[in-house]
Amino acid sequence: MSREIKYIAICLSLLMLAPFSTETFGAPGPKNFHAGAVYVLTNQTANSVVVFRHNAKGMLTLAGEFPTGGAGNPVPRPPDPSSDPLASQGALIMSPGNRFLFAVNAGSNEISVLKIKKNDLELVGVVSSGGVRPISLALHDDLLYVLNEGGTPNIAGFDVGEDGTLTPLAGSSRPLIDGGAADPAQIGFSHDGELLVVSDKAGNRLNTYTINENGLPSPPIDNPSNGMTPFGFAFNNGGTLVVSEAFGGTPNQSAVSSYGASEDGTLNVISGSVANSQTASCWIAITKSGKLAFVSNTGSGTISSYHVNAEDGSLTLLNATAADMGLGSAPIDMDLSVNGRILFVLLGGTQSVASFRVWKNGNLTPVDTASSGLPLGAQGIAAK
Repeated sequence: MSREIKYIAICLSLLMLAPFSTETFGAPGPKNFHAGAVYVLTNQTANSVVVFRHNAKGMLTLAGEFPTGGAGNPVPRPPDPSSDPLASQGALIMSPGNRFLFAVNAGSNEISVLKIKKNDLELVGVVSSGGVRPISLALHDDLLYVLNEGGTPNIAGFDVGEDGTLTPLAGSSRPLIDGGAADPAQIGFSHDGELLVVSDKAGNRLNTYTINENGLPSPPIDNPSNGMTPFGFAFNNGGTLVVSEAFGGTPNQSAVSSYGASEDGTLNVISGSVANSQTASCWIAITKSGKLAFVSNTGSGTISSYHVNAEDGSLTLLNATAADMGLGSAPIDMDLSVNGRILFVLLGGTQSVASFRVWKNGNLTPVDTASSGLPLGAQGIAAK
């Protein structure tokens, strides 16, 4: 049953893939990666990171491809057409200050660290993920946690050295509430680093873990999801947790909920299942102000926008179709530029990256689309 939910939640309707647009690169991007870049994990057998430079307007220019030293896992799981093979958010993340990239290698059960240089990515190292099929990563200061989805799913922690090297944190491995029946999608830290969250699509729950002064997590705390098939999530700077709900991929039934977190790790519903009438809401991105949340609706080929109330964390739907890339485009992973003005979206159905201008009212204006270098099965995006 858990596998069935997983595959439906990621887009049963995507068997017919139609091209979104032709490749457009436009004006040249900045001179180096630190000025502005978008990173995409190819998730291929020989895993790598494709880099696009971008300028202030969001125009994209292909800049190169760099190996992770590990193996991805792009193999589709029927009926998924491999637009979303990892079924996760956070497969590729960036450290503060644009210093390092951390990438999962789901095919070799490893994590890679790459140092971001001016015009290059330098492989720092590759370490065991402490489990099977790593699909999501979370970073707070010098503490990194990985979510391993395969076998009996677990989380495991690592100390991050000044040079980016990872050292396994003894005693950090923890299970999920549902054990081997769990079907997790993401791991993430609260902004203060005192809480870890793992979404479980099959169990319709949010596992939470309080983190002690040694970086070690508590046993998992059970929090029922307000809506079915919780997938991606993000905390805003006020501590509100915003979670997408795919509702098993049922057409036009997706929603987003918000939660507050107590010191003991329990979650309290603030706004429950605010509907957007879209299909398979999966990935979440929140602006730096914490007031705007975007959700990619993989089955609809759209992005919806929500307002997050700064006072109480309540949600209001702003635009159910803030962007419409078309059926078959399969928008999956998203990330915002450092100033929050540009939203970058990985389109799994067309193997491309689209950029959008972000407006304060939650609207999105298309800027550019770039596809060179992206294979079928790419997943994971990070932007500067």
